[in-house]
Amino acid sequence: MARDGWPYFDPEYETLSIRINPPSVAVDNTSCKDCTLVKVDSLNKPGILLEVVQILSDLDLIITKAYILSDGGWFMDVFHVTDQHGNKITESNTIEHIEKALGPKGHTADVLKTWQGKQVGVHSSGDHTAIELTGRDRPGLLSEIFAVLANLHFNVIAAEVWTHNRRIACLLYVNDDSTCRAVDDPSRLSTMGVQLNNILRGCEDDRNVARTNFSASVTHVDRRLHQMLFADRDYEGGCLSTEAGYPPSFTPKITIDRCVEKGYSVVTVNCKDRSKLMFDIVCTLTDMQYVVFHATITSDGPYASQEYYIRHMDGCTLDTEGEKQRVIKCLEAAIRRRVSEMSAFNCNHRNIFSASKNRIAHIS
Repeated sequence: MARDGWPYFDPEYETLSIRINPPSVAVDNTSCKDCTLVKVDSLNKPGILLEVVQILSDLDLIITKAYILSDGGWFMDVFHVTDQHGNKITESNTIEHIEKALGPKGHTADVLKTWQGKQVGVHSSGDHTAIELTGRDRPGLLSEIFAVLANLHFNVIAAEVWTHNRRIACLLYVNDDSTCRAVDDPSRLSTMGVQLNNILRGCEDDRNVARTNFSASVTHVDRRLHQMLFADRDYEGGCLSTEAGYPPSFTPKITIDRCVEKGYSVVTVNCKDRSKLMFDIVCTLTDMQYVVFHATITSDGPYASQEYYIRHMDGCTLDTEGEKQRVIKCLEAAIRRRVSEMSAFNCNHRNIFSASKNRIAHIS
């Protein structure tokens, strides 16, 4: 007798391997006098390195060294970290969060969701609607965007903005200025989208130069900004501006070689060291569908040296010069983007302050 419907699938099966081989996390403050060691042993899975680096970056920890091994079925990492002042991590709340987020509870209890300030979405979720904007950057653009929203009776709760290579990526969190709730009226959202696109497009006729979207997924804020500028191809045409944070002596130097005996492409990055540098590189490689099997990260004073042994998800290495140049350009763009990162906006009392490349805007 034929059966109707799909066969039963136990949802617990998805986390079975994690429950059989739970991750092991150790926060060690005794082995090194200058930093805290975070050791992670876990079953390997796609994207796990980015998850770990993201958690450490969201805590504003500085990764001074790291050793990554994820060849085969197991993932073993050691991170040397300090706080923003170069001190060891001693606060019990921070240590507890690291252990929970990277340990078994991080996979079964959604510990990552406790850091909501680092996520975008979901469209019309609770008290806000998330909007994504990309377009050509120009003086006064933010003022015009916020003027449109004010005229349409939208209240801006917060915003994150990056600019690079004369392009802008902006994440806005808005709600109705009278109800302070998310707006789900299709007509009202459509009107807002049309007006914002007109502002972003400026005098250009090409409809592809500007995009307005309503976020429909939960994604880490910094990762989403990288994705938006990557999709906008901000890495093309070279660097059109000289960032104050990158004098010529600190210009990123990126090379790609081949490790023939192991079948890897070796990506070497030498540049100015800064906070979240490893996150930006790993995020870009992951979103370009590359898998990191080994990595060594070191810093020496103001300089950082990072080496990644990678393959594409299909198992291929970077064999053509065109593939290599594309990866190099995308990594250089990812490194430079955060130099012009704008502070998250605090829009209480309808005041907005922003700074990027010595540009300041004030709206009241």
